[in-house]
Amino acid sequence: MTETAQGTRITELGRVAVTVADQDRALDFYVGTLGFEKRADVPFDDGHRWIEVAPTGGAAAIALVLPREGQSAGGAETGIILVSEDIDADHATLRARGVDTDPEVMRWGAPVPPMFGFRDPDGNGIMIVENAEG
Repeated sequence: MTETAQGTRITELGRVAVTVADQDRALDFYVGTLGFEKRADVPFDDGHRWIEVAPTGGAAAIALVLPREGQSAGGAETGIILVSEDIDADHATLRARGVDTDPEVMRWGAPVPPMFGFRDPDGNGIMIVENAEG
């Protein structure tokens, strides 16, 4: 194989970054409201923090980062899609906890899984889809 045909040595999706205005508020939402585990909360550089959260046992994490200078936090469609074992129960739970969710679970029929979107406190959009085996 040639070097070009080999491609890269990338092996997995490790984490995605989501910009937030307040890391403590975001950490409370992702851990306290969504039930994620905190994987890292490490100071670095000059007063910055590297924070990672993830669903318990999940392979990839979300890094909760402050925006770069001159940019605003949040309001992005992140492209993040989480997986649920029970989409209806999770939709009801998040709505009961006051999370800004879509009004109902969307259902288009196979092969598209049932899904709904929600926004974190900074307005970052995230989708949840039901596990195909669920």
